[in-house]
Amino acid sequence: MHLSYELRRKFVQLMSACLTNWEITNLFTGKIYKGPGKNFCAPGLNCYSCPAATMSCPVGALQTIGGTSGYGISFYVSGFILLLGVLMGRFVCGFLCPFGLFQELIHKLPVPKKKLFPPLIYGKYIVLVVFVLLVPLWGASFGSTGLPAFCQYICPAGTLEGTVPLLLTHPEFRQAVGLLFAWKFLLLIIVVIGCMVVYRFFCKAICPLGAMYGLLNSISLYGLRFAENRCTSCGTCREICPMDINPAAKPSSAECIMCGKCVEACPHQALYLGREGKEKSDIYNV
Repeated sequence: MHLSYELRRKFVQLMSACLTNWEITNLFTGKIYKGPGKNFCAPGLNCYSCPAATMSCPVGALQTIGGTSGYGISFYVSGFILLLGVLMGRFVCGFLCPFGLFQELIHKLPVPKKKLFPPLIYGKYIVLVVFVLLVPLWGASFGSTGLPAFCQYICPAGTLEGTVPLLLTHPEFRQAVGLLFAWKFLLLIIVVIGCMVVYRFFCKAICPLGAMYGLLNSISLYGLRFAENRCTSCGTCREICPMDINPAAKPSSAECIMCGKCVEACPHQALYLGREGKEKSDIYNV
């Protein structure tokens, strides 16, 4: 039985979400897993404080260590992100990120769909530079542990996966709820509505991890490839791309999450996923 690329992708997404959130029973007790798995980073965005999480979030770890006086930049975390980016680019976003799966499921709700206003794609780079890199380092310059600004003030995954379950299971925490939670919960609602209307709204406009992986798309060993001699410029790939790019014009676009929709839709097999020089016919039936 031949499964479509999209079905196989959904299966991998689900397995990745389960493996990085294995302690499901903790969602009912509010206990946070602190075992050896938390010494390692998950490839995608996945909150450390989620009771079910068995691994750390790379963005949170990058801020925590990079914003701690005396530690400087974490070579483990930055090296981990760089390694994954060079190997796979935003394949991580399309296949291994639990919050990416959540966004796709939300987008299936029957509401009118729109495309993102193009300039907003640069928002994630602003978030990366300001809230993930500069603010924690600025805090560390004062001899403190810095300020994990993205996690504390922005991350909707943290609110959804960490804060909400902990408030539901720990009544004593609700007394400490204030303006910060109200702000983050409002931001979560905005992101959820945005994802209902725009495919992967958070990935396109806000996610700093996607920004980092996207910058490495052009050099990643695995990626979307284009066989120009097969292309007839029919425009099918551009019409079907959920990330609003033209795969034939720029297959290594920083916005491409390698979902494979254009690969399946291309009537002439001009697009394929894999290593440079390995044709689609060699890969697609693996």
